[in-house]
Amino acid sequence: MRDGHECDENDEEPPGRPAPGGSPADQIPGVLRAFGRQLKWFRLRAGLDRPAFGALVGYAPKTIAAYEQGRRVPPPAFIDLADGVLDAGGVLGELKAEVAQAQYPAFFRDAARLESEAVELHVYANQVVPGLLQTNSYATAVFRMMRPPLDDATLEQRVAGRLARQTFFSRRPAPLATFVIDESVLRRPIGGRTVLREQLEHLLAAALRRTVDIQVMPLGREENAGLAGPFTLMETGDGRRIAYVEVQNVSRVHTERPAVRGLETKYSSLRAQALTPQESMTFIECLLGES
Repeated sequence: MRDGHECDENDEEPPGRPAPGGSPADQIPGVLRAFGRQLKWFRLRAGLDRPAFGALVGYAPKTIAAYEQGRRVPPPAFIDLADGVLDAGGVLGELKAEVAQAQYPAFFRDAARLESEAVELHVYANQVVPGLLQTNSYATAVFRMMRPPLDDATLEQRVAGRLARQTFFSRRPAPLATFVIDESVLRRPIGGRTVLREQLEHLLAAALRRTVDIQVMPLGREENAGLAGPFTLMETGDGRRIAYVEVQNVSRVHTERPAVRGLETKYSSLRAQALTPQESMTFIECLLGES
């Protein structure tokens, strides 16, 4: 059975059109292809064309087509809704976690999975505000500056993925998270002064959480153990200690103890060299007063 919208000009991916993340269409993450096929099969089984199904779930037919073709990453809310509307018996929902990973660039997917399992997370940032603490506007500005530039669909997907990671803070029990952020990051007006001000206010709000500590590394410090660049330390519920390092879209997850221990030593020094959490909040408030 085929509905009247299965063969329209949007049904097939144009040759050479980039898939999520800018890779060729034939490199669309396999899980997105699998989810799309399942979604279309259940929709056709229900006797629904895309406009009718879209009306039931509140999504445009073109968006449904993009999900079915694996060109866009469906949000968890859509997957849950579609599973119920199409009486899929949990088949679509079963893929939800894997589909969520596809919204991240390939080099970050392993780190995103580990981050979602972490019971402790410690971040040193000297380029931009850590992704877990970014506002929508700040994240959008960061991705807009990327070169080569991202297409609009990929940019939207990357921002959505970054914000989705922030459910990290709402998990129960809440993970412990600490951040050491270089002063230069807090002065760099990415996206403009208004975006920066909103971001600084967001940091102050985030620091009110009992499980979150934010420290500022002042530019005036004569010692800084983090000059080699940003990194993240994680500990999982089963006691694994992991380090993640990324530069120019090249990333590495370290699980071997010597490498992880070395970065743990650096982070301990950074926390000692930085302002205390309370001093850091006062410092950010002063920056807001200057803006």
